[in-house]
Amino acid sequence: MPRSRAWRVLVVLATLASLAFAPTAASAAPFNGGGITALAKVFFPNPVVTSGNLALTDRKDADYAALNSQRVTVTLTNLDGSGNLCGAWACVVNQTGKGAFETDGTYYYTRHDDRFEQVMAYYWVTQSQLYLQSLGFGAGGPYQGINDNPQSVRIDQWGVDNSFASDKPKDQMVFGKGGVDDAEDAEVILHEYGHQIHFSQSALFFSSTEAGSISEGFGDYWAADVSEVVAGLQDDPACIADWDSVSYTPGPQHCLRRLDADLTYPDDLNGRVHHDGEIWSQALWSIRIALGHVQADTAILLAQFGWKGTNMPVLATRTVAAAQNLYGSVAANKVWQAFHDRGIL
Repeated sequence: MPRSRAWRVLVVLATLASLAFAPTAASAAPFNGGGITALAKVFFPNPVVTSGNLALTDRKDADYAALNSQRVTVTLTNLDGSGNLCGAWACVVNQTGKGAFETDGTYYYTRHDDRFEQVMAYYWVTQSQLYLQSLGFGAGGPYQGINDNPQSVRIDQWGVDNSFASDKPKDQMVFGKGGVDDAEDAEVILHEYGHQIHFSQSALFFSSTEAGSISEGFGDYWAADVSEVVAGLQDDPACIADWDSVSYTPGPQHCLRRLDADLTYPDDLNGRVHHDGEIWSQALWSIRIALGHVQADTAILLAQFGWKGTNMPVLATRTVAAAQNLYGSVAANKVWQAFHDRGIL
């Protein structure tokens, strides 16, 4: 039986009384980092988004003009000066084949070259961390740092079309190959970084099927969120990894998953973490639409610190409480509504 609105409000008020958050962070700053810099070419975030061409295909990892033309020149920051792709927030290690090593300050590769994926991973992992810092997490900001250490990244070492993040036995992100190599799509990289954010904030994400679903949903949200923050507005931001997924979805539009699947809790739960995660990701995306990415992300991230596991309603209640403490009742009501629309609160 659905719980009443009055019951839900009482739970939120109780949580407000028990949670304390630091003052709000300043608005986002440019993500130009520091340290040694270099120039590189990357997909921004992927060639389907930038070209609008839904007919792009992998062609067995071949270079061709329609893909090469979608590379964008960016600045790699926070490098350690060794010539390798290693720096303050990311370190590409143990790659198969030739590792990216340059002494002239340019990392210009095409997507057929595995070093292109190494550059992609270094750039987008670093951008994720710099965005977190721009929100005030770590680096002298008012909030605790999140995953603020050099992230170990392994490229093309897994011979399947899949990727994963882990913190045990090693803190690392591993990107596979097969079809479109996973690290050619920034949104795959960002999704895995979303898991690393969770591992940094609580040991209990993935402690149950529902906790794992939350983390998968957050990973999808983080992919869409940071992709737009860094690369600008997209025609269809709710479509995740629209380049990587050309190899395994029927089209004509290819999406790994979407942020507008219109699933509700608990009726649409089926025990598959990626499917169930679409309930959570749509709620987060609705919060972003309602509050803007700076306020939405600050509240969402603060609510995740020290989360004790359990289920979606518990973390949703913490997120409403974070919004209330940071921005007041108007914002908190918008967050509550986003979760309520998905049946979570």
